[in-house]
Amino acid sequence: MQKPEPRPLTALFVGLGSIGTRHLQNLTALCQKRGLPLQADALRSDAARPLRPGAADLLRAQFTDLTDPAARPFYDLVFITNPTALHAQALTAVRGKAGALFLEKPIFDDPALDPAAFIDPGQKAYVAAPMRWCGTMLALKKALPTLGRPYCARVLCSSYLPEWRPGVDYRTVYSAHRDLGGGVAIDLIHEWDYLVDLFGPPAEAHCLRGTYSELEIDSDDIALYIARWPRMAGEVHLDYFGRGYRRTLELFFADGSLLADFGAGTLTLPNGSVQRYEEPVNRRYEREMEYFLEYALGPGGDSVNPPATAAQVLRLALGQTP
Repeated sequence: MQKPEPRPLTALFVGLGSIGTRHLQNLTALCQKRGLPLQADALRSDAARPLRPGAADLLRAQFTDLTDPAARPFYDLVFITNPTALHAQALTAVRGKAGALFLEKPIFDDPALDPAAFIDPGQKAYVAAPMRWCGTMLALKKALPTLGRPYCARVLCSSYLPEWRPGVDYRTVYSAHRDLGGGVAIDLIHEWDYLVDLFGPPAEAHCLRGTYSELEIDSDDIALYIARWPRMAGEVHLDYFGRGYRRTLELFFADGSLLADFGAGTLTLPNGSVQRYEEPVNRRYEREMEYFLEYALGPGGDSVNPPATAAQVLRLALGQTP
């Protein structure tokens, strides 16, 4: 007797820009690899706007309202991948309609918003944190327990905003506009996310941020922080105007310093040895999707980056006292 076909996994993408399309493609490839039938829909602000090449072929339906007859009453997975300023509105629209939520970072653009006001108790939810899944970061986490206590952390993320999206006018994207949730403090929230993941929230933090370059944007183009943990100090530098991509974490120990160069994919240990973890950027997103699918299909409980933690990181990134 032939086995019945398994029920398709259903997914809804709220917004399908560059990051939403990446997640759609990675989810589709992962489900194909695991033999899981997938039916994905897209809730869009403008269904007539062209999608990225190939994205439409991966969708069952597109619509602009969840009352559309093509929309399902419930989805196994819901991806909130629209601009940050619209996350609260999107969460309200899909409340009670998701088995598991995947929220693109940062969770909100307003640190006063409480995730509990938009997400029901017991709702499975994960806030994107792709830096945690890159090869260099995974190697760093493995090495840390063998190195003793770091005295200080020095974090740098510097890159040139006009070169982020080739062929796209940087002045038109959300990063350039404060009212869309742009600005380095929350656009580059990855750095604070991984610091809190590695060491917990600091006991004290101070921030200076603003717009100092000639970039034609109304959002902050630099954010500088100093912070204190119970037994460690830290400094963080984020900017939109650095020529040449630099993304590093340096930790200072009694026996020397460790340098994680996330751009080069290398980890230099205090003894001077260099470990190499070069890989395509998409590999971290693939690992993240693998984690999210396992979490979504598994038992309940908090994800590795629950909304409450993401909201705490947002407050830190915006310079609010822990």
